[in-house]
Amino acid sequence: MSGIDPFAPASQVAEAIAAGTASAEAVTRSALDRVFAIDPAVNAFTDVTAERALLQARRIDADRAAGRPAGRLAGVPFAVKNLFDIQGLPTRAGSKINRDLPPADEDAVLIRRLSAAGAVLIGGLNMGEYAYDFTGENAHDGACRNPHDPTRMAGGSSSGSGASTAAGLAAFALGSDTNGSIRVPASFCGVFGLKPTYGRLSRAGTFPFCDSLDHLGPLARTVRDLALVYDVLQGPGDGDPACADRPIEFVTDSLEIGIDGLRIATLGGYFATDGMPEADAAIRSVASALGAGGPVDVAGAAEGRAAAFIITNVESAALHMENLRSRLGDFDPDTRDRFLAGAMLPGPWYARAQQTRRWYRDQFARVFREVDVLIAPATPFPAPEIGRRTVELGGREVLMRPNIGLFTQPISAIGLPVCVVPVVGAGLPIGVQIVAPSWREDLALRVAQYLESHGVSRFEAPHG
Repeated sequence: MSGIDPFAPASQVAEAIAAGTASAEAVTRSALDRVFAIDPAVNAFTDVTAERALLQARRIDADRAAGRPAGRLAGVPFAVKNLFDIQGLPTRAGSKINRDLPPADEDAVLIRRLSAAGAVLIGGLNMGEYAYDFTGENAHDGACRNPHDPTRMAGGSSSGSGASTAAGLAAFALGSDTNGSIRVPASFCGVFGLKPTYGRLSRAGTFPFCDSLDHLGPLARTVRDLALVYDVLQGPGDGDPACADRPIEFVTDSLEIGIDGLRIATLGGYFATDGMPEADAAIRSVASALGAGGPVDVAGAAEGRAAAFIITNVESAALHMENLRSRLGDFDPDTRDRFLAGAMLPGPWYARAQQTRRWYRDQFARVFREVDVLIAPATPFPAPEIGRRTVELGGREVLMRPNIGLFTQPISAIGLPVCVVPVVGAGLPIGVQIVAPSWREDLALRVAQYLESHGVSRFEAPHG
């Protein structure tokens, strides 16, 4: 027996293994047993790397027995969205087509960094096809289900990342975020999620969606775990030309600084939550705890979101053009139609979208001269039922799927760092975005830590 609660923080697991009060092999076996027992009802995993995980766990135990120092994440089980290269497996990216690819020769850069720190990879995770999804309803692998209510969506496109973390199947997970794909599952599944600044973490060894918008980041059950994993992930681009050449800026030790002196405001205008009762209650709770000012209206959010739609469609369609010509029937019909629409958009529209994006980024930069951190809803509502197509929003019935990303997409367009925090309340989970200026992940995580330490935000394990 591992003797460790499956919902224990990653930091606690690593400390127990480093101290010899638990073995990495026992923890790994326990995690794998839990996956095999529980995941059929959740459908978070598409691949379980049991043999690899046990071999690594035994090496960690042997190193500890020999007196060699343990890594910061020694023996901690984790999983990754299946668009990350995992040595020996084809990189699915949630698709049918990619299963015909040869197995990856090596792990993605971020997996290698986690493995070097002692974390144990236990598998690849379900996701929306080619990451173009907010629901987690994969046409090829089946819907990923929300651990808090299996009739509801886990959110997408990092559906398995949110669900596996919330279900206690992995201590943390990696996902990707182009238009909200870390933040939406974090909100729906009630976990913490970090979308770092665009260009902060290397994407080398991952299957792309939209190069000028793609981010990678972690999901975890505590802010400290999120920060610890983020610190391990930092480093040079190693093959990702978009990864900025910046010094590593560790954040874990700064979490307890608190929020004294920080100017915090609520985003209003486009981000107002009128007619969205759960999102409104969450924002009010967080704003009250932080003493936030506002609301602050940043010009151009609707235009920024429109630009993100165009950029996403054009870049992703270009990436998949050959398969659209030769294997059209192997796409999820929803994904196929979005790619086909993107392939027909005029070039000047794309150029104008990029200009709008730069203009919108300048609007946020002006606001950040007056405030340090902004708060905004993560999703307009908690997780809808699987298969649902419409939802009531602001007093009218609207298409549900595009509106899931109503509040995440405008912020994605300009690459700002965001931490989603789950807000304590009745009913299903829902999250709030903590938005910071570029390269200031530390500010977003400090605010998140304050909310967690004051009981406003925390992970709550699913019942049953």
